[in-house]
Amino acid sequence: MCRDTSPSLASGTSGLGPPRPPQRLQRLQRPPARPVTVKAFKLVSAVEREVLMGDKNHINIECIECCGKNLYIGTNDCFIYHFLLDEKLSTAGKITFAATKQLHKYLGFKKPVNELKAASALTRLLVLCDNTITLVNMMNLEPVPTGARIKGAVTFTLNENPVSGDPFCVEVCIISVKRRTIQMFMVFEDRVQIVKEVFTPEQPCAVAVDGYYLCLALTTQYIILNYNTGVSQDLFPYCSDEKRPIVKRIGRQEFLLAGPGGLGMFATVDGISQRAPVHWSENVIGAALCFPYVVALDEEFITVHSMLDQQQKQTLPFKEGHILQDFEGKVIVATSKCVYILVPLPLEKQIQDLLASHRVEEALVLAKGARRNIPKEKFQVMYKRILQQAGFIQFAQLQFLEAKELFRSGQLDVRELISLYPFLLPTSSSFIRSHPPLHEYADLNQLTQGDQEKMTKCKRFLMSYLNEVRSTEVANGYKEDIDTALLKLYAEANHESLLDLLVSENFCLLTDSAAWLEKHKK
Repeated sequence: MCRDTSPSLASGTSGLGPPRPPQRLQRLQRPPARPVTVKAFKLVSAVEREVLMGDKNHINIECIECCGKNLYIGTNDCFIYHFLLDEKLSTAGKITFAATKQLHKYLGFKKPVNELKAASALTRLLVLCDNTITLVNMMNLEPVPTGARIKGAVTFTLNENPVSGDPFCVEVCIISVKRRTIQMFMVFEDRVQIVKEVFTPEQPCAVAVDGYYLCLALTTQYIILNYNTGVSQDLFPYCSDEKRPIVKRIGRQEFLLAGPGGLGMFATVDGISQRAPVHWSENVIGAALCFPYVVALDEEFITVHSMLDQQQKQTLPFKEGHILQDFEGKVIVATSKCVYILVPLPLEKQIQDLLASHRVEEALVLAKGARRNIPKEKFQVMYKRILQQAGFIQFAQLQFLEAKELFRSGQLDVRELISLYPFLLPTSSSFIRSHPPLHEYADLNQLTQGDQEKMTKCKRFLMSYLNEVRSTEVANGYKEDIDTALLKLYAEANHESLLDLLVSENFCLLTDSAAWLEKHKK
C-alpha cells in the first residue's frame, strides 16, 4: 500500500540567472509551459521490421544496446541480434541509417532477453536472461569459455564512474532476487567477483550508480545510498504500484527521476536539486539525455525538454514505443518491432532558428549551454557572432539598452551598426558588411519602415553609443569612421555637442565633414 505522494523536490537553481544556494528536498512549483517550436531532433529509422524478423510476427524487441556502430537487440524468444549501423549523409544533408545484420545467437532458454550492456574495454556483452547475467563475446556472441556469470539478478546497471581504478574490469550493480538486497560485482574478461552486498529498507525496483552512490527507487520512495559507508538520504515519496520508476544517471553525482505529478526531478548525491524539474506526462515510460536536452517517452509522444531552462522544446508523435535509451550521445527509441534513432540537429542550426524567430533569450541560453560540446576557439567565434545577431534583433525592437550590452559583449565592429544609417560612413571607408549578414535589414529606412519617430530614436541611440565608444579600444582602427559619423548625426540634429566635437581632438574626415556641415548650414 503506497502512502500519499506529492511533488517535493526543490531546485537549487532556476534555469536562468545566477544560481541560488541549493536547497534540501521540499515543494517545488511546476515551470510554466511554453509554445513548442524548436526542432532539436529528427526521428530516423534504423532497423525496420523486415530486417529484424522477416515474416516471424511473434518476435518482439525486449532490449537494445549500442556501442559505436554495433547495435545489439534482445528478443522475447531468447535471441540476440548483432547489427552494424552505417550512418549516411546525402548531398541534401539528410541523415539515414543502414543496418547490416552480422549474426544472431540463441541463448538456450525459453525466456526473453531482459537487458544488454556492453563492456567495450573487455569486448564483452553482459546479457540478463532468466535472472542470470552471462558474459558473451561482443563479436561472435559466444559465452566466455569459463562460463562466468552472475546469478540471481532481477535487473542490473554499470557504474559509469567506477571506484576500482582497474581499466580491465567493469563495476556492475544488481538488484538481487533476494528480498531488499543490492549486490556490487567486479566483472573481468572471464570472471566475476562480488564486492559488496547491501540491504535496503524496502524492496528496490530500479537503480543507477555513480561512484559509491546508489540512487534507488524503492517501493514507496526514492533514496540515495552510499554503499561504502551505509549512509542513506531520502529524496521524495512515490508509489511504485501506480507508476513505473525511472532512475537515470545524467552526469557526475547527478540523477534524473520520474517524480509524482508528472515531474522529471533532478537530484544530486547530496539529496539536493540544482535544477528546476521538467514537466512530463503522468505515464512516462523512459528517459534519455542528449545534452542540453532531456528526452522522455510516453504512450503516444516523445517530448524534448531543455536542461538549461526546463522548458519543453519539441514533441514528436510516437506510438507503441517501449524503449528509450541514450548511448554515448546517441538516442535510440524502439517499438516492439522497429528501432529508430533521434538524430540531433546541430546546435548552431538550432540557435540560428531561434534567432530567426527573434527568441533571443532562448538562443543565448542554448548558446551558453553549447560551450561544453564545442572546442573553445570555435565556441568563442560562434558565441561572439550570436551576441552580435541578438544585439541587432534587440536594436530592431528599439530595446537599446539590451542591444548595447550585446554589442559590447559580442565585440561588434561598430561600423556594422553605422552602415545601417544611409550616408553616415565616409565615402572613403573600406568597410564591407559581415557575410553571412548579422541581420536582415538593408538600412534604417527598411528597419523602421519609414517611421520618422523610430528613426529619430535610432539616431539618438547611435549618437549616444558612438560618443561612449569613440575613446575606447572599440574605436581602434575606425576612429575616422566613428567621428565622421558622429559629426554628421550632431549636425543633422542640430545637437549642442557638435561644437564640443569640433573644438576637441577628433578624427573627422575633412572632405565629408565640410560637405555635411554645409548641407546642414553649420
